[in-house]
Amino acid sequence: MKVAFVLGEDSADRIGADLLRHLKRQAPGEVVAIGLGGPAMRGEGLQSLFDIEELSIIGVGAILARLPKLLGRLNQTIAFLRAERPDVIVTIDSFTFTNRVAAKLRPSLPDTVFVNVVPPAIWAYRPDRAAKLSKAVDRTLCLFPFEPEAVQRHGGPPATYIGHPIMADPHIADILERDRTNGLRTPSTSLTLVILPGSRRGEITRLMDDFGRTFADLSRRLPNLRGVLPAVSRVRPLIEEKLQTWSVRPEVVEGEEAKWRAFAAADAALAASGTVALELSLAAVPMVLAYRLDPVSYRLRHLMTGWTAALPNFVAGHPLVPEHFHETIQPEHLARRLERLMTPTPERAAQMAGFEAIRSAMTVPEPPGAAAARIILDLVAQKKTGAEAPV
Repeated sequence: MKVAFVLGEDSADRIGADLLRHLKRQAPGEVVAIGLGGPAMRGEGLQSLFDIEELSIIGVGAILARLPKLLGRLNQTIAFLRAERPDVIVTIDSFTFTNRVAAKLRPSLPDTVFVNVVPPAIWAYRPDRAAKLSKAVDRTLCLFPFEPEAVQRHGGPPATYIGHPIMADPHIADILERDRTNGLRTPSTSLTLVILPGSRRGEITRLMDDFGRTFADLSRRLPNLRGVLPAVSRVRPLIEEKLQTWSVRPEVVEGEEAKWRAFAAADAALAASGTVALELSLAAVPMVLAYRLDPVSYRLRHLMTGWTAALPNFVAGHPLVPEHFHETIQPEHLARRLERLMTPTPERAAQMAGFEAIRSAMTVPEPPGAAAARIILDLVAQKKTGAEAPV
């Protein structure tokens, strides 16, 4: 069985690798993987058509600046998969690129099953994307419990909640086990703030000055404060450059293990809004979120229709975690919010209770990769027999 992957992000690479691992377990000796992938998928035997780092961009402005090269890679991917005629094509996240590939290929590959993992965030903006997804794929597999209803409501394809891969991360289990043993995390004499300005160059450039001033102000308010900044290797030089202007500097650590050790030690976090907010909530780290869009995306901010941009808030169903955007990013304000979260206050207790509810809501009976593999194998079998696939 030939399985093609189409993706363009590090997070999608990890999801794809986990899915491929489970496909090979459930159909031993039958799975041949082709298409696009990163380091994690290469570890599972996939040779990527090209380096997916070329697709790892965010913001309308950045996409427009690299549009000719992106279009070239789009056409290259479509031509390759049309020639390969895989049994199944799995698109993961990066909707602008991956859904175009699937939509172009679907009419010419009637015997191929098209599955999407990580549908577009229609609950936050552009609900019209659900209908576009429906035209490109047979099924979408969702990482959040509130997504299937939203996808169906806006005219999307059949949708199934499989759980988020973060839920199966052993680092979270270790942190929670420690908290169950010692009670909920409480601020110690020496306080630790974990600082997360993002993993993309644009995010870091737009937020580092704000985060530096916030950390300096919080350090004046809490003299026993230390800061830890987990950095992704490819952007660490940029982070180190930006830190030269900070009056108070955190410790910079690198790698996944170091990041989770920082989470385990953290009393609170200052983070760029994104997937890391969900990681923090599952690791029971109180947080304040901030974000600045690139100039072109800022002009299109009216397209955002969701009541929040924070994943923990969507899962909880209420404004659990404070969010600050553009004009509302005031370092002295952020510092005061963080001080409240690093001391025994109602705000801290409310976030902790909310995080426990999020973990409960996101719990699934089997690992997400195993569930996705089972569904995909069923869809392929049903395509061959002409049976109708269950939702």
